[in-house]
Amino acid sequence: MTTLRICTYNIHKGFSQFNRRLAIHDLRDRLRLLGADVVFLQEVQGLHLRHAQRHADWPGQPQHEFLARDVWQQTAYGGNAIYDHGHHGNAILSRHTILSQANQDVSDHRFESRGLLHCEVRVAGIERPVHCVCVHLGLTAGSRRRQMAAIVARLDELAPDGAPLIIAGDFNDWRNHADDHLTGPLGLNEVFTTLRGRPARSFPSTLPVLRLDRIYVRGFAVDKAEVHYGPPWSRISDHAALTAHLRSA
Repeated sequence: MTTLRICTYNIHKGFSQFNRRLAIHDLRDRLRLLGADVVFLQEVQGLHLRHAQRHADWPGQPQHEFLARDVWQQTAYGGNAIYDHGHHGNAILSRHTILSQANQDVSDHRFESRGLLHCEVRVAGIERPVHCVCVHLGLTAGSRRRQMAAIVARLDELAPDGAPLIIAGDFNDWRNHADDHLTGPLGLNEVFTTLRGRPARSFPSTLPVLRLDRIYVRGFAVDKAEVHYGPPWSRISDHAALTAHLRSA
């Protein structure tokens, strides 16, 4: 039986809450302690020329490569918000081989650039590739509804017949409407709902109140799920990190 450890984390572009300090180095150290096999990251800074000039310890690599170095051999990045001095988006870090990757633009309007980063990951012991989708959905209910419809349409086409599937990220879904759009159509289960009856509180990371982040799975049993908040996590990002220990079903 194959086990898989998953983490999802909105890293706030490598800065602490309210952008008080550069936290990317602390983030790398803490992330490695979680021992995740596949990491789903949101608000990843692929390039920022101004930060590189202002901060002497700004990494010389894109943030996903800096975080993955020497631990996660495979990475994928989808730049969603692109501007004159850089870009940011979602990333997936993996100890397992990434067979394919694609980033689908699901921006609902010009004020929010959003994408679905989809990878197929080959995991030893699991017959079919595991479809991994990293998301950061919009701030309005209408945007999220249309973006989740795009998720369903894409996965219906690319991961049919119950193929193993993990969708994780920042859903901005404090009213918990995502279950209505994803669990039935795609046969998914949210890991915290499976174990505790409702999604985890994940924002703000000091003392979480809002249930914004999710890990949805298909083809896996859930052994354990944790929220990583409070010090030192609250000094790294405004979101808590979520982890789940899975078993292939």
